[in-house]
Amino acid sequence: MNLTHTQKRHILDHGFVKIPGVIPRAMIDDALRAINASIGEGIDPALLPTLRAQSYCPELKADPAITGLLMKTPAWGMLESVIGEGQVRTSGVGQIALRFPTRRDPAGQASPHIDGFYTPTNGVPKGTVRNFTALVGVLLSDLPEPNSGNFTVWPGTHHTHETYFRERGRGALDEGIPKIDLPEPTPITGKAGDIVIAHYLLSHGISPNQSSNIRYACFFRITHADHEQQRWESMTDPWLQWPGIRKLLPAD
Repeated sequence: MNLTHTQKRHILDHGFVKIPGVIPRAMIDDALRAINASIGEGIDPALLPTLRAQSYCPELKADPAITGLLMKTPAWGMLESVIGEGQVRTSGVGQIALRFPTRRDPAGQASPHIDGFYTPTNGVPKGTVRNFTALVGVLLSDLPEPNSGNFTVWPGTHHTHETYFRERGRGALDEGIPKIDLPEPTPITGKAGDIVIAHYLLSHGISPNQSSNIRYACFFRITHADHEQQRWESMTDPWLQWPGIRKLLPAD
């Protein structure tokens, strides 16, 4: 299944697109069953900062109930329609991302970032940047309202980051997460089974969860087959690894 022209255009202009109803209900239930069985065994409170930053239920990251959400559904063909047939690569694992309700008042707000820069809890070594091509989020629970632990994006910031890295050069990679001017954030609402495809360079974060429910989602980090040879170039030429989007650019 391919993305439509309108969906591709939304990625080009805004840096992301939400596609409703991609994941079958039976596969959502299999993933939720595995996750709930795991957390039912208990969570060590000392590990919570690392689990939030990396993945809950780490023993399930490569389980077919998780990886199948991407590799055995129409989501894979949608990625190929923009990144290239036969060119999509994954790390072979999914990030199980849970957000529990908070009773803090005020609850705070989403903090924007791009992935791959070192933090004390995310597992990225100091002095390195682990960038990639696309981030794919799979909603495993309904999110009808904002402030429910929503995946949140800052539309258009993929363009701002492109300019940032072009102007500063490779030295910018040693400066940490870029400090850029930000537009108003957009919290992603939707239903279980919806997916979001976002450009790597798009600022994103997680809103506080003031609902009464746990937010369930899985995230997958996608690279183009040539990414290792184009790791820096993809930061300053954002559509280098997106041939399905590059076709929409005006001719020189």
